[in-house]
Amino acid sequence: MKLNELKPPKNSRHSKKRVGRGHGSGLGKTCGRGHKGQKSRSGVSIPAWFEGGQMPLVRRIPKSGPRRTGHVRIEYSVVNIQTLNTFEDGATVSLKTMFESGIVKGKNSKVKILGDGEIEKKLTVQAHKFSKTAVEKIEAVGGTAEEI
Repeated sequence: MKLNELKPPKNSRHSKKRVGRGHGSGLGKTCGRGHKGQKSRSGVSIPAWFEGGQMPLVRRIPKSGPRRTGHVRIEYSVVNIQTLNTFEDGATVSLKTMFESGIVKGKNSKVKILGDGEIEKKLTVQAHKFSKTAVEKIEAVGGTAEEI
């Protein structure tokens, strides 16, 4: 087989549709567009979801389930008060020190201190939120709870 002997398979090649070239061509006058209507006009581009002016399906069906109203829930990393016993007496426990010691996973996560367990050391604890019992237990030992 040589390059000059190559031929495309039979019926794989079709001649271009030449519209508007008289009645004999089969595509004269309206050029295969039919009479009147949106699609017969020039410059038409109808999106796939357009339903001809009818109320669209997505607006016809009943809505159910929760909707986003703009309120975004704030997620807090929870730290119990008993885990703060790992720090030295009189230390300042900040978000950075909690992250470095592995108590909090996210570097920039918001932290809430809960009052589960007991605390034996006097600490200055800095966090975004505190429970009432956590503040009471920290201050009972002589420490301070600072909200950021």
